[in-house]
Amino acid sequence: MTKKITIAIDAMGGDNSPGKTIEGVSLFLKKNQKNEDFILHLYGNKLAIEDELKKYKITSNLIKVFHSDSVVSDKETPLTAIKNSKNTSMWNCIRSQLDGSSDISLSAGNTGVLLVVSRMILKMMNKVSKPALAGFWPNTKKNGLNVVLDLGANIECDDNNLVDFAELGSALYKSLFPNEIVKVSLLNVGSEEIKGTEMLKNAYKKLKALSSENNFLFNGYSEGNTIMNGESNVIVTDGFTGNVALKTAEGTAKFITDNLKKTLTKNIFTKISLIFSYFSLKKFKNKLDPRKYNGAIFLGLNGPVVKSHGGTDGIGFYYSINFCYKIIKGDLIKQIKNNLNHLSGE
Repeated sequence: MTKKITIAIDAMGGDNSPGKTIEGVSLFLKKNQKNEDFILHLYGNKLAIEDELKKYKITSNLIKVFHSDSVVSDKETPLTAIKNSKNTSMWNCIRSQLDGSSDISLSAGNTGVLLVVSRMILKMMNKVSKPALAGFWPNTKKNGLNVVLDLGANIECDDNNLVDFAELGSALYKSLFPNEIVKVSLLNVGSEEIKGTEMLKNAYKKLKALSSENNFLFNGYSEGNTIMNGESNVIVTDGFTGNVALKTAEGTAKFITDNLKKTLTKNIFTKISLIFSYFSLKKFKNKLDPRKYNGAIFLGLNGPVVKSHGGTDGIGFYYSINFCYKIIKGDLIKQIKNNLNHLSGE
């Protein structure tokens, strides 16, 4: 009998939990009715979780609930996390990977604490000095997704960190799209080889030397306005730049959709035009819906940990669960180890 994929979920993390997390679980179960190759382990206040399960009429044998006494506060600092987070839903969710009870952990809780606790429990992989937070970005190509990292786990990076991130990000992309060639770019202020900091230039040389069909093809530099053109599907940068780029993109997408809605409902004539363009506009809005890209993953640890946006709703949380399911099916950790061997020339 094939071992089931086990996803450990911190059911209490983030806003409006466990309501939104159980709504996400409900959607995931409905979308995967024909699959029985997974099981979901829910960590948190057992009574509160079971009340939500009843609300959504979930009686599946693919669900197990594990009680945790407390929850990590959104106001918790990473410095106090070690002392205060033990036996929380977040802690128990991540710790379940140590004894093989789960394959991956998911939380919408405090990002800083999640990183500290994950690193403390799971430890870093050999050959990787810093974890990277990798997320998804829409693009114009066939599968519609880029991997972008680091999105904020490391404010300061050197050229070796960027090379590590390239290997980690390409492994993530390969686990999701095994039949595609991974193309890696460094985010820079220009596409010319002579532009950028010394750190970027050194990383450029190293990635160019590592470029191969068996692992990833190095595609040079990308600028901010080319991230979504799909010419490269893994974009590498430091955490400070990546986080600024992410927040800017989120704000721009919201600005476009909000103002488009105002413009198209301004008067009777624009409302009539909306009738004729309804399906095209719905498709456009769906493409920019941030919930579809909800779920960033800490890469470089000895086990995968996914961070859902704390303010997302049940639909967004569903996409995070689905992301966990896909990357375990794609054997992410094996892909990462293969890439790290490539990095050391083994």
